[in-house]
Amino acid sequence: MARALPRAYEVVVYDRVKFRVGRIVFLAFSRDEQIMGFGFPKEERAALVAAEPEKFLMPRQSDLRYHWVEVRLSAIDREEMAELILDAWRMCVPKRVGAAYEAERGGMTQTLTGGSA
Repeated sequence: MARALPRAYEVVVYDRVKFRVGRIVFLAFSRDEQIMGFGFPKEERAALVAAEPEKFLMPRQSDLRYHWVEVRLSAIDREEMAELILDAWRMCVPKRVGAAYEAERGGMTQTLTGGSA
């Protein structure tokens, strides 16, 4: 999904798959691929984790300074995963890039999930 987004590219760092826009990481997977970290507003993450602690996790201590949160992949479906990836990606690209991509594709959710927006 993430590879289809403009300006996004994949890297492997210490055996972990990460996706970046420029130098900013917006998506990363744990080595065992059970946890997905993604860009998310710092001021909203405590509420997200508190609302669904079985699904979402706070990042490790060293990552608290970043706009970041984690999710258990077994707790989400493809549609929710696509939404989280898109929101994280939008935080990294200029608004015009996100708007152009959405307009070109007729709705970002449709493009990534294969369904309609």
